Amino acid sequence: MLSIEEVIHIERLARLRLTDDEREMYRKQLNDVLNYAARLDEIDTTSVPPMYHVLPVSNVLREDIPQENLTQEEALSNAPSEDGGFFVIPPILGGEG
Repeated sequence: MLSIEEVIHIERLARLRLTDDEREMYRKQLNDVLNYAARLDEIDTTSVPPMYHVLPVSNVLREDIPQENLTQEEALSNAPSEDGGFFVIPPILGGEG
């Protein structure tokens, strides 16, 4: 069962700002999902062969045909922020700074 501290940790990882009521609501919902997944572990699947896809699929890849690339200007044209020809993104590891 997830604790409020674990929900707060998930909140930080997801970069969310939740109220105490939202934290409790999500704690309950996440616990419901985890409990359901634990129930699935109880199903005997020893006679079920492993499969990669539920439907028979063959060669879903397209032919590898070289095409013209985007220019650097085209690639950066919709970037919210760029610096010296590179995308600028907020840091995702190591804190808020």
